[in-house]
Amino acid sequence: MPCGSRDNSLLHLSFFPFIFLSPHLSLPRSLPTILSEFLDIWDVNMLRKPDEVNKRQHTTHLYATDNLIVRRGQEFQLKVTFDRPYKPSDDQFAVEFVIGGSPQFSKGTYIPVSVASDRQSPWAGRVVDSADNVVTVGITPAPDCIVGKWRTYVAVVTPYGIRRTRQDESRDVYILFNPWAAADSVFLDDGNEREECVLNEVGVIYHGAFDDVSERPWNFGQFDYGVLDACLFIMDKAAMPITNRGDPIKVARKASAMLNSRDDDGVLVGSWSGDYTYGVAPTSWTGSTEILLNYSSSKMPVCYAQCWVYAAVFNTFLRCLGIPARVVTNFFSSHDNDGNLKTDIILDENGRIDKQRTKDSIWNYHCWNECYMSRPDLPQGFGGWQAVDATPQETSDGMYRCGPASVQAIKHGQICFPFDAPFVFAEVNSDVVFYSRNPRDGTLEPVKVNSSHVGRMVVTKAPGQDTRRDITDQYKFPEGSPEERTVLEKAEEYGCQREKVTLPEADVELNMPLIEVRVGDDFELKLEFNNKSGQARTGEMYVSGNVVYYTGVTSSEFLFKTPKVTLDPMKAEKKVIQVRSQDYMRKLVEQANLHFIATGKVKETGQIVTAMRVVTLHNPKLSVQVSGLAKVSEEMFVTVEFTNPFKFNLEDVYIRVEGPGVMPPKYKHYSLILAGSSLNWTESFTPRREGPTKLMASLDCAALRQVYGQAQLTVKP
Repeated sequence: MPCGSRDNSLLHLSFFPFIFLSPHLSLPRSLPTILSEFLDIWDVNMLRKPDEVNKRQHTTHLYATDNLIVRRGQEFQLKVTFDRPYKPSDDQFAVEFVIGGSPQFSKGTYIPVSVASDRQSPWAGRVVDSADNVVTVGITPAPDCIVGKWRTYVAVVTPYGIRRTRQDESRDVYILFNPWAAADSVFLDDGNEREECVLNEVGVIYHGAFDDVSERPWNFGQFDYGVLDACLFIMDKAAMPITNRGDPIKVARKASAMLNSRDDDGVLVGSWSGDYTYGVAPTSWTGSTEILLNYSSSKMPVCYAQCWVYAAVFNTFLRCLGIPARVVTNFFSSHDNDGNLKTDIILDENGRIDKQRTKDSIWNYHCWNECYMSRPDLPQGFGGWQAVDATPQETSDGMYRCGPASVQAIKHGQICFPFDAPFVFAEVNSDVVFYSRNPRDGTLEPVKVNSSHVGRMVVTKAPGQDTRRDITDQYKFPEGSPEERTVLEKAEEYGCQREKVTLPEADVELNMPLIEVRVGDDFELKLEFNNKSGQARTGEMYVSGNVVYYTGVTSSEFLFKTPKVTLDPMKAEKKVIQVRSQDYMRKLVEQANLHFIATGKVKETGQIVTAMRVVTLHNPKLSVQVSGLAKVSEEMFVTVEFTNPFKFNLEDVYIRVEGPGVMPPKYKHYSLILAGSSLNWTESFTPRREGPTKLMASLDCAALRQVYGQAQLTVKP
C-alpha cells in the first residue's frame, strides 16, 4: 500500500475480551476525534511469498499455496504499517491468533502475542525492526501449539476499546509440526532422515516376495495445491477436538482410523474382491493427490484401496503436517486376530494340506507406516519410530485403526504399551505351525514349526536414494539368538501364546529355490531334497499350486501333483514339475502371485517335510519419455508407450500419469488394446517449480495389473 494512504476496511473497533483491557467501557460522542490520537493500522504484510524470509527459513516454500505456512517452535516475521511511527512507551498493540469456532485463551485457541517485555504471552513476540511507520514483528509459536489454520489479527489498545483489523483470509497462517525444532515432540535430529521423511515427495513402495522384491513409484504430493487443506479436513471430518491437534500421538491415532472408511466415512474404501467397477483399482493409483482432493471435495470415501494405498496416503498426511513418516513393507506378514503367535496349517494323516480346516493366511507382504515422535506417555527409551497402520484389519478401542506402537517396544517384547503393540508384534514374530489331524478323533498334533518364515524382512526406502533399506533388525533380534528367546518370553508374560513343542530334527530337508518368471511364461518348479541320514528315505509328496491374492487368500488351485521320491543315504535329489502358462493365466488375479506348497511324510520315520514358495510373476513395463525444455512455466510433453505382449486383447485399460511439482494427475481410457499392438499417448504439462522430480505412470485393466514406468527430469528456474 502506498505510503500516506489507508484502507478503511482494514480496521474496526472491537470490544471483545482482551488480556490488556477490560471490555466494560462507556464511549464518548467524540470517539473518532479521540481515536485519531492512537495508532491506526494501515497494512499487515505476512511475508508469505515463497522467496521471502518465512517460507525459506521454515522449509515450507514447496507448498503450493499463497498463504503463509510456518512450523511451530520457530520464529516467523510479519510487517505492520501504522499511520505514524510506533512509540513503545506510549503505544500498545498485539498480534492475535485464533483457531476454531469458539476460541478461548484458556484452551489455547486464542493467542494474543504482545511485543512488550512486561506482558506475558503463550507465544513469544518481539520487535525485530522499526523503521518509519513499519514495525517488523517476530512471532514464535509454542513448540506444542495446535497444528492447523490460524486466523490473524492485529489489535491496538486504546482506553476506549480495541482497534482490530478485520478478518482477511490472506492473513491466515498454517502452523505445522516442526521436526527441525528440538523442543517439538516430532524433532528428528538426523538431517538425511528428516529430508527424506518430511520433504521428499517421490516414494518407492516395495512389494512382491522377500527374495524377489518388486517396487512401484508413488507421488506422495504433500506440497501439491489443496493437499494441506485436505489433510486438515480429515481431522475436521473426524470431529477431532481442536485442542488435541497439537499432539502427534493423538493426530496419528485419529488419522489411522480416518484413512479407512470402515466405521467413520474415512478417506478410502478397501476392496480385495478384484471387481473395481465403481471406482479406481488400487493398482491403478500413482499418487495421493487425486485421492485426497477427491475426498475433500466430495466429502465421500474414495474407491478403492489396499494396504499400500492406505500406507501411501497416510504417509502424505503425516509428511504434509510435518510429522516425519515413511512407508515400510513386511514380507510374510501374519494376520493374528486371536492373541496367539502362530499361523496354523492343518495336514491330513498322509501329510496333505486339509484346505477345509486351514483358515489362517499369511500376507505375502503388508505395508504400514512409521512416524517419528517422542512418547511421553511411555517409559524413557520408547520414543522414536512408531508403527501406525490405516489398513482396516482389526478394531482397536472400537474402531478400525492401529498404533502408534513403539517399534522399540515391539523389538523388546514390551507389548503392554499402547497402542496395539501385540498386533504388530505378531505380524513380524508368528510361527507357522503344521498340525497333523487324527482322522479318528480329530485331535491336532504339531508336527513341524517354522519360526523364521513370518516377518522375514522389513524394508523401507533409503534416505536420499532409490534403493531399499533393510530395517528388520529394528523390529526383532536375529532368529535363534538369546535376545530373541528373551523377547518371546517377555511377550508371553503379556498374554501372547506360542506353540511350545520340541520336535526331533528332521533328517530330510526340502527346498524350492527362487525362480523369476514373466507373466505368460511356462516354467519349471524345482523341488530339492537332501537326505542327511545314513539310510534310504522314501515318501509321497503333495505339491499344490494356487493363484493367491497378496493377502495369502487362495483364489483357485491350478496345479496338483503327487510325485514319489526315493533318496539314497546322504544324497540330494531334484524333482522338476512343469508349470504351463495355459494352466494359470486364465485364473490369475491381481498382483499375479502363484503360491506353491509341498508337503509329505517320510515313510520310514513319519516325519513331515514341507516347503513353500511364492512366485511373483513379472509384468511388462511402461515406457515414459519426456521432451521439451525443462524450465519453470515452459510447456513440456510426456509420452507413454506400451506394447501388448500377449496373445489376447486387453480391454477397458486406464493409463495414469503425474509428477510432483510438474504435472497434476491425468488419465486416459482405452477400450481395447489388441494382442501384439502398441499405444502411444502424449500429454503436455507445465512445471511450476524448479528442481529434480519424476513423472510416474501406470497401466491397469482387469487382465493386467501393476504395470508401471517413470522418467526423471530436473527443472531449471
